[in-house]
Amino acid sequence: MTFPLRRSTSEPQLKGIVTKLYSRQGFHLQLQADGTIDGTKEEDNSFTIFNLIPVGLRVVAIQGVQTKLYLAMNNEGFLYTSEHFTPECKFKESVFENYYVTYSSMIYRQQQSGRGWYLGLNKEGEIMKGNHVKKNKPAAHFLPKPLKVAMYREPSLHDLTEFSRSGSGTPTKSRSASAMLNGCKVVSQNEST
Repeated sequence: MTFPLRRSTSEPQLKGIVTKLYSRQGFHLQLQADGTIDGTKEEDNSFTIFNLIPVGLRVVAIQGVQTKLYLAMNNEGFLYTSEHFTPECKFKESVFENYYVTYSSMIYRQQQSGRGWYLGLNKEGEIMKGNHVKKNKPAAHFLPKPLKVAMYREPSLHDLTEFSRSGSGTPTKSRSASAMLNGCKVVSQNEST
C-alpha cells in the first residue's frame, strides 16, 4: 500500500486578509518601523497595513506588513512587538454587536472574573494596557478594512522563554515585560491609562 506524499509545509495554506484596522476612536492602528504601536489619522500610511493570519478557529496573528513584526500581549497586559510568532501573539477575533471587531489575548485574562484582555486605543490614539480595555467600550472596537485576500504559511511557534531576556538588558524587537512596551512608552505598574 502506498500513501500520497504530504504537501511541502512551505507552501501557503492559510487564507487570511491584508487589512487596515480602523479604531472606533478615529485612528488607524499602526506598527511603525521602530516597533512603536499606536494610532494615526493618516489614510495613506504604509505602517497601518496588517496581515491577519488565521492560526485557529476565530484566532488570528496580527503582523505588520512593512515591519514583519507580530503584535503580542504579555502577562501584565502590555502590548509589544515580536519578530517571532509566540503564544502571546494569538488574538481571539470576535464580532461585537455593533459590527466592530474586538481582539483579545488568547492566553491572558482577569484571574477572578475571567474577563478578556483586549487590544485598544484611547481617544489620543495611544495603545492601552489590555487589562484596562473593556470589550463594550469604543477603545476595543476596530473595523477591518480589507485590502485583499492572501495566502499565508502557518507561522512557526516559538517558545516564550527563548525571548524573555535580552543579553544586554536593552530592549530588542522581541521585547520582554521589563522592556519598552505599549508603543515604546515605559509604563510603571502603578500608572493608570
